[in-house]
Amino acid sequence: MDIKELLNTVKFDDKGLVVAVAQDYISNEVLMVAYMNKEALEITIDEKRACYFSRSRQSLWRKGETSGHIQNLKGLYYDCDADAILMKVEQIGVACHTGTYSCFSNKVYEEEVTDQAILNKVYNQIINRRDNPVEGSYTNYLLEKGLDKILKKVGEETSEVIIGAKNKDKDELVYELSDLVYHALVLMVNEGVTINDIKKELTKRHK
Repeated sequence: MDIKELLNTVKFDDKGLVVAVAQDYISNEVLMVAYMNKEALEITIDEKRACYFSRSRQSLWRKGETSGHIQNLKGLYYDCDADAILMKVEQIGVACHTGTYSCFSNKVYEEEVTDQAILNKVYNQIINRRDNPVEGSYTNYLLEKGLDKILKKVGEETSEVIIGAKNKDKDELVYELSDLVYHALVLMVNEGVTINDIKKELTKRHK
């Protein structure tokens, strides 16, 4: 569908706006809800980067134009009534102005998360710590020390995984594997490797 056809299909309200939902394209976590007018929607598609319309300022705003926490567009859809937009985005940094990855951080109820979802949550939390340091955070300590310190910890945790396996102690092995996965995720964030990069590589090996 070309942009002209899309603009004619989407039902903008009497103020010329349509609800736009941003969703993490890997974890499917809902990040934020805002509004777009026709120009914002055109810019979003043209630049492949989320642009919204601020109702309070009555002006366009490109997500991350001051913070650097941009949203790269990976997919765009409209609902069955054509009165809401869904965007799949690559979130750089955090989505919420409060410093949390998602604006929907006030949990009321949540079932146990899947293995892939928990990896994404930990990965995104490491990014959040990188961009919004917290005093006393071990993650921030590792990131501040840099690559050599992170690699040292990955090496140490690898050795402890081997020891746990040789001891035939499942609980110990699970604990040490979890430590190794966490430090590997810190290494990935530090070196700009995404979970999607790993997913693509594993998918190639699976074929």
